[in-house]
Amino acid sequence: MTITLPGPTLGVVGGGQLGRMMGEAVAPLGVEVVVLDPTPDCPASPVVSDQIVGGFDDADAIRELASRADALTFEIELADPDLMAEAAAEHDVPVHPDPDTLRTIQDKLVQKETLVDAGIPVPEFVAVATAEGLERVVEEYGGVMLKAREGGYDGRGNVPVDDPADAAGALDEVGGNAMAEEFLDFEREIAVMGLKGADGETRTYPVTETVHREEILRESVAPARTDDAVVAEAESIARDVLDVLDGRGVYGIELFETRGGDVLVNEIAPRPHNSGHWTIEGARTSQFENHVRAVLGWPLGPTDLVAPAVTANVLGDVEETQPATLSGVEEVLAAPDADLHWYGKDDVRPLRKMGHLTATDRTADADRDALLSRARELRDGLTFRDA
Repeated sequence: MTITLPGPTLGVVGGGQLGRMMGEAVAPLGVEVVVLDPTPDCPASPVVSDQIVGGFDDADAIRELASRADALTFEIELADPDLMAEAAAEHDVPVHPDPDTLRTIQDKLVQKETLVDAGIPVPEFVAVATAEGLERVVEEYGGVMLKAREGGYDGRGNVPVDDPADAAGALDEVGGNAMAEEFLDFEREIAVMGLKGADGETRTYPVTETVHREEILRESVAPARTDDAVVAEAESIARDVLDVLDGRGVYGIELFETRGGDVLVNEIAPRPHNSGHWTIEGARTSQFENHVRAVLGWPLGPTDLVAPAVTANVLGDVEETQPATLSGVEEVLAAPDADLHWYGKDDVRPLRKMGHLTATDRTADADRDALLSRARELRDGLTFRDA
């Protein structure tokens, strides 16, 4: 492959914070980015070349995106795989990851069944469609995490159920077409950002520890605070997952480490993931740059750790939706060990992801516990509340 600059144009379905960070990452490489998003002046729009305003299922808008791009990708699972495949074929441009992979990922039940068929370890799960069926599963498992098969993310579409009497209400909450997964007594949640490039090349970023509350990721610690055997198993499983899924790009692979030291796959995102935001400052090449490199078929960048890093998400701390004005920013800007990322969203809602900060420690004896405390301290000094 011969690469010249200025570079190609990448079409991205979705213009949220992930599209924004893709644009930021590849501007130095001369790559033009055009995003498609239904929200006018979406978060990515200030940092990319252009935005097409249209829905993720708008066939005309997706065809227009394909007509202007040398390659297509997506930053949100709501992208329509059929329309992307049709537009890509019509305009003879590649789309990565493969639309078939997106179809598999979009349905959590199909996703889990695909992993089981490949011999990849996952928690026990079962499809549920009726309250009576869910009641039986809750009794059998002693409690489950009920998950909407389609459309749920960032904690939405997930409902814990430990009492059979709550089955009907929980099923209504997730929309009635669901998957029930056993509750796990896990030690920690971890993640691996996997990477598939041209000619079957695969790489992984260091295993990351993820800290959730209310089913929403709050902090990521890299490298994970776990033992070498768990790290090796997580990396091995991540590579097995990459073998199952088709198409180039970054894959966010979320896992559980059980009390007994087993590693099980939780969910997969066929795109850059919140668990990998630390790679912007903490790795040699960020997940965003490597995703674009992979989609374009360019050589992959190294995924080595350059510094232990902790990312803390900046979430909406308000009671109701209001215009977004973040205060306390000067503390983070004055910190020599932290970097702030603003997602460009006009309105803040309760627990909405509005940005993140990453604290790093480049000393030889970096203490990840102390680094986590430092990131939380800086993050907790930020607020959207009126003074």
